[in-house]
Amino acid sequence: MSAPGDRPILLLDVDGVLNTPRREVPDGWERATFNGFLLSWDPTITARLRELHESGRVEIQWLTTWAADADRLLAGPMGLPRGLRTHARADAAPTGFLGVFGGSSGWWKLTAAQEVAASEPDRRIVWIDDDLAEQADDTGDWLAANPHVLVVAPDLHVGLTHAQLDEVEAWLG
Repeated sequence: MSAPGDRPILLLDVDGVLNTPRREVPDGWERATFNGFLLSWDPTITARLRELHESGRVEIQWLTTWAADADRLLAGPMGLPRGLRTHARADAAPTGFLGVFGGSSGWWKLTAAQEVAASEPDRRIVWIDDDLAEQADDTGDWLAANPHVLVVAPDLHVGLTHAQLDEVEAWLG
């Protein structure tokens, strides 16, 4: 197991990545209501993420509009580790789901990812967020200048897949 400062950081979103909006969930998926929102997820995906974290291959950190609620409400039921670092909008309430894309300085998640990269310049970063494709105009230049950042943009209606996790694991080496 690597020392915490040596292992890559995995910035993890919830909606569109772990949670997918589906009327019917595939066999083996879980569904539950949190803070009044119905979430559906594949426990085999969250189990792989947990294993990546617990084996020391990555350090998962939340980068989601769920903010601290991801750790407080979702981690345990989804089978993910508790007590993970959380990145939240600077102007967001301490907890809650009601984040938005914009703001006066652009996409808040890009700002947070840039801050993580600046504070941890020697660490590789995996950033998993379904909105990365929609935010390509804002993120493209920064990502091109930072090849130590791998982005994975799952389809909102599919969520993170095993094939995408295979790509992450291959990139990790």
